[in-house]
Amino acid sequence: MKGNIFENTRPEKTAVVVPCYNEAGRLDGDRFYNAGVNNAEIDFIFVDDGSTDETRAILRGLCAKLPDRMRCLEFDVNQGKAEAVRQGILKAIDSGYDLAGYWDADLSTPLDTIPRLAPLFNDPLIQVVMCSRVKLLGRRIERRAVRHYMGRVFATFASLVLGLGVYDTQCGAKMFRVTDGLRAIFDRPFSVTWIFDVEILARFMALERNGKLPAGTVEKGIIEYPLEEWRDIPGSKVRIRDFVRAPLELLRIYRYLRKSSSK
Repeated sequence: MKGNIFENTRPEKTAVVVPCYNEAGRLDGDRFYNAGVNNAEIDFIFVDDGSTDETRAILRGLCAKLPDRMRCLEFDVNQGKAEAVRQGILKAIDSGYDLAGYWDADLSTPLDTIPRLAPLFNDPLIQVVMCSRVKLLGRRIERRAVRHYMGRVFATFASLVLGLGVYDTQCGAKMFRVTDGLRAIFDRPFSVTWIFDVEILARFMALERNGKLPAGTVEKGIIEYPLEEWRDIPGSKVRIRDFVRAPLELLRIYRYLRKSSSK
């Protein structure tokens, strides 16, 4: 590959939160280390969510090799991905980063996607960039058929609940502009577990409706980015039961939006 994959990033400091729970068998420390070494503008905040395998030891060793660029938050008890992401994003906000995002630890979305997202924030209207797994010609999206079709069904219902034409809420790669509004989005625990990504969008909508975000934030400030590459990595913790409980979580978000619109 020619050149440094991060050579065209914006000068803004970016923090990427990586939630980890029992990822010892899938965590590719070398790829994270090389990304940190090769780009001075991107730091990593790993969140060990009460792992019971060797994940914590691996993360400590990784962060020790690049302490200025990597840090690790450690939970003694598993809190779930939603809370791990929330705490990591709050840490990024408190640390003064310009952009903050979260990334799946298995790197199903390659790290070289990060420099493709950052320039989109050159537009001052953009607040959120969501990666989407759209299987287009010329794109390498490798996803098991059953997960693809169940994901399409879920995305349809999520769009109906939100009233937004969103293609893929659940891809584990997202980036946010750090603002006071972003702190308000993450300042309290999520009411759902698996589909907290949908609740993030709902919170943006509620804040805009209540005048705490500028009008047009959701319509113009949240965009989806079709990924060039995404691979379904073996060992995913997503299970059929997650899809089963999704309707109840969507109902909870629907009620939240109804309540926010009545204020």
